[in-house]
Formats: sequence, C-alpha cells, structure tokens
Amino acid sequence: MTDPETPRALLLTGHWFSNLPPALQDALLESACQRQLEPGQRLFCRGDPPCGLYAVLEGAIRVGAVSRDGKEALLTLVEAPYWFGEISLFDGQPRTHDAYAEGATRLLQIPQTSLLALLEREPRYWREFALLMSQKLRLAFIALEDMSLLPAAPRLARRLLLMAEGYGETGERRSLHLAQEQLALMLALSRQTTNQILKELQARGALRLTYGEIEILDLQLLRQAAGMLD
Repeated sequence: MTDPETPRALLLTGHWFSNLPPALQDALLESACQRQLEPGQRLFCRGDPPCGLYAVLEGAIRVGAVSRDGKEALLTLVEAPYWFGEISLFDGQPRTHDAYAEGATRLLQIPQTSLLALLEREPRYWREFALLMSQKLRLAFIALEDMSLLPAAPRLARRLLLMAEGYGETGERRSLHLAQEQLALMLALSRQTTNQILKELQARGALRLTYGEIEILDLQLLRQAAGMLD
C-alpha cells in the first residue's frame, strides 16, 4: 500500500500529474528534490533566472508582485498539489513574478537542467508541459474577462468558486484557507468592499467566515451570486 505521505501519492490527487504517462511521472520524481521554506521565505523574485518546476506538497506559495511605490498585486495562492514555474521552462526567460512561502511550506523541485535534459531525450513530453501552461492561460483569460465585465460581487463569487474547484487541478473543497485581505488583493478590491460582499454572502447562507478561512456552505447559492445560474 502506498504511503499517503509520499510525494507521489499526494501529487496523484492532482489532475495534471495523475494524467501524465507513468514513465514521465517516474522521471520527474527521480529528478526531484524537496525544499522546506519558512513563513515569508522567498522562493524566487521577478527577474530571477529559471530554476525549474515546482509542486506544492504542504503549505502554500504566494505569487504576485510589488510596485515601486509598495502597492501589492496578489495573483494567486498556490496550494498542494499544484505545479508552477513552467513559463520559464518554455522560454528560458527570467521569472515573471515573486513567489514567497505563505506559512511553513514544503515543495518538490525539478531543476531546470534536469527538465531540459529529459525533454532533449524525450521531446514527446513537451506536450504534457504545454497542457500545464495552457490550463493557466485559460484561467488567466477568464480572470481578465471577469475583471473587465463583472461588478465586484459576482467577480468575488466567481473567484471563490474557482478556488473551491481547485482551479481545475483538484477535486471540490469547501474550506478555503484565505484571509479577506488576500482575497481583496487578488481582485483589486478594497478590504472594506471585500468584507461587505462576504458578509452579504454569509447572510444568504452561501458561506461562513472564520479567522483566516472561508467555508463554502452552498455552491448553488454561490453560483447564483456569481451570475452563473438563472
């Protein structure tokens, strides 16, 4: 029986890794090393050279950027068993954003040199990494459309739905470890506006708010709030 604490067992709960050819799964795990980050520790910054592909095993990675005047943009919180870092694999260019540990975090890293050597030997595997990147691109287009077309309340509800559905990578989950301030940063909303919308959703019975956590109680109500149901 497989130890549930092993990286393979955890990664197999994710859509991308579980659908890889077994030989590619083996190759990635054989090349991988584990890294442990302390809360707030930097993984990489915008402009850093490529350093490989990562998967979150425990904790979360905060991906975003800070402007020169100190204004922060939070793109996403990457949680287990999510993979990230593939853009620099394709173009060899520097990192596009900052990545920091949100709490104690354990990662699996496949170094860039190992990945490139693998793909030199087995170029057919490029498609698998392209699928990983295309999923992120699809979500980015959806987020851009929502930002342009939707008012704050349905936009917030849609982001909660995406997170509850694991961004298409994992199965449905009802408990989101997410502070209201973080959600506000993701959606470019004020903390006050975010709190008001969440309290309205709580009053409707769609969710429950606790410290640092949002519990989804009724997905149908949340879909209605998101404008996805008549």
